Amino acid sequence: MKIRIIHGLCAMALLACSMAPVPMEAAEAGKIFPYEAHVETLDNGLTAILVPMEAGGLLAYWTLVRTGSRDEYEAGHTGFAHFFEHMMFRGTEKFPAEVYGAKTTEIGADANAFTTDDYTAYHLGIAAEDLATVMELESDRFMNLAYPKAAFKTEAGAVYGEYRKNRTSPFFVIREAVKEKAYDQHTYGHTTMGYEKDIAAMPTMFDYSQTFFDRYYRPENCVLVIAGDLDVAKTMEMVKKFYGGWKAGYQAPTIPVEPPQTGERKVEVSYDGRSLPILWIAYHADAFDPKSTRLAAANLLVELAFGETSELYKKLVLEEQVVEFLFSSAPMNRDAGVMEVVTRIKDPAKIDYVLAEIDKTIASYQSSLPDAKRLTDLKSRTKYDFLMNLETPDNVASGLSRFIAITGGIDAIDDMYRTLDGVTAENIQGAAQHYLSLDQRTVGILRGTQ
Repeated sequence: MKIRIIHGLCAMALLACSMAPVPMEAAEAGKIFPYEAHVETLDNGLTAILVPMEAGGLLAYWTLVRTGSRDEYEAGHTGFAHFFEHMMFRGTEKFPAEVYGAKTTEIGADANAFTTDDYTAYHLGIAAEDLATVMELESDRFMNLAYPKAAFKTEAGAVYGEYRKNRTSPFFVIREAVKEKAYDQHTYGHTTMGYEKDIAAMPTMFDYSQTFFDRYYRPENCVLVIAGDLDVAKTMEMVKKFYGGWKAGYQAPTIPVEPPQTGERKVEVSYDGRSLPILWIAYHADAFDPKSTRLAAANLLVELAFGETSELYKKLVLEEQVVEFLFSSAPMNRDAGVMEVVTRIKDPAKIDYVLAEIDKTIASYQSSLPDAKRLTDLKSRTKYDFLMNLETPDNVASGLSRFIAITGGIDAIDDMYRTLDGVTAENIQGAAQHYLSLDQRTVGILRGTQ
């Protein structure tokens, strides 16, 4: 897993021009997702979502485990969702790690994985002719992962090394501090990596690791997504053949409910190294609901107020050049996440000024309606951007992944974009008033020591 400033964004590989264009007419007819998706759930609870599309003989093969750092609710045991992203490449008795690696290399499969707050994704880019080989490999490791204590300790040490490496990034440091400050109870209060003390102690938790795998890596907690040049009937036969024997047994975690925040929180971080000041602001929001007008308005609000076409961006980034960048996001989480505004300030003396300008912008959206044309244009561009990122099998699987992981299916896509279409200027103002409150925010400031 790579920690990035903008979590949730991933690099998309551009494939050859033989890829078919996205069928825009489907979206224009009222259906946002432009491909026909075939969904079937096996008797053991595994859901398979197949998306046939012209793709020059290529397939994307994704397994989504609906467990992320959110599910680490037991004190002293954070970091295990990310840990299993590593361990899943340790192999099985049938296909040990070196055999798995050799077979995927032989067929030219691009195998990788990543962990988020709400899910873990394992993905491969393959040729359609290698589907049976890959399905045998993948089903085996999800059903029969095996690792000795020595291998467990080695990987746990590697994970701690990754954590220490991430701590050299000032963005990781301030994000970690803000998340912990913003939450009192909920598991979103720790990053995907987990708390350092837990990661350091991980080599002693071999027995616990096996219980974690047994509880969460079960068919009813996983979704298989295959997109590209495929025959639906034949592919489903293969899914039943290779995954039908996977035993159910998922145990849902007990996630604590976060109480409402009732006053502004602040955290200052001294970074042991050279860095310009980073300002990281988090506002509590709501759990993802594709039919929530207010949440859809929040997604548009952050772009209107802080995006590259905003007045604030023009002023702070382009004209005055007081900050290096201005980034904002609205949450798309299984439980209540946070809206964020992040910037790095060129002059340490300007921190209060930049925060005041952000507050001034928020106040303007709370007191007046946004420009109607900007809102209309943004809604069109948002939909267009989504559609244009569905040109390849991997783009499709990647674009679906968070929707599926959070809701269990893809219906939320059409629901969300229909809701977004109906957002009004009054809804934007209402979202600003509801979410961007001082009582609900945490302000983090990082300063370098060199």
